[in-house]
Amino acid sequence: MTKLFPDAPSVGTPMPATRESEAAREFLALRRSANKACISGPGPDAETLDAILTAATRVPDHRRLSPWRFIILEGDARHAFGEKAAEVHKQENEFATDADLEATKALLLRAPCVVVLVSSPKDDNKTPVWEQELSAGALGHNLLLSANSAGFAGCWLTEWISFSKGINELLGLSGRERIAGYFYLGKATADPQERARPDASEIISRWQG
Repeated sequence: MTKLFPDAPSVGTPMPATRESEAAREFLALRRSANKACISGPGPDAETLDAILTAATRVPDHRRLSPWRFIILEGDARHAFGEKAAEVHKQENEFATDADLEATKALLLRAPCVVVLVSSPKDDNKTPVWEQELSAGALGHNLLLSANSAGFAGCWLTEWISFSKGINELLGLSGRERIAGYFYLGKATADPQERARPDASEIISRWQG
């Protein structure tokens, strides 16, 4: 099998500061998330997913703290998570209807592979937590790019399962860890339409001192 991504060089190897690429410019300029309702199988196999996640970790990371980690849910694990998440939903929301609970059970069934990105800041008494959380955000975007470049559609969602104490406990989060999002990976069953984008001229300013 041809490698999806090249191996990283050994530590200390001189690296090009730039990699000019017309293909990369087009890829970035036209990046688009898949519609959450339009992702199906097959998902990446274990070897491919490992390669995607390894490539995704090449993000800015002050002091090399690796303040993030992944939790993978595939196959029957998605069903098991849904059942337990519905129990959490019922405990945390007394007004949850049967329809709400069924919807929770089906959340992770929207794609064959779901990667949970966990922001896991380290307490080194030097690096602000905010910097580490920004690194987790960069990793999330890089994960989508890596998956897309490997031929898989991706969608980054949060929803209530990213902000629930019970779900955090279910997934084994600890300390200051937080869920940065759920990444649904698979094959697109329909191409997404272009969405409105900001006018760069309205969000760019130049400080004059």
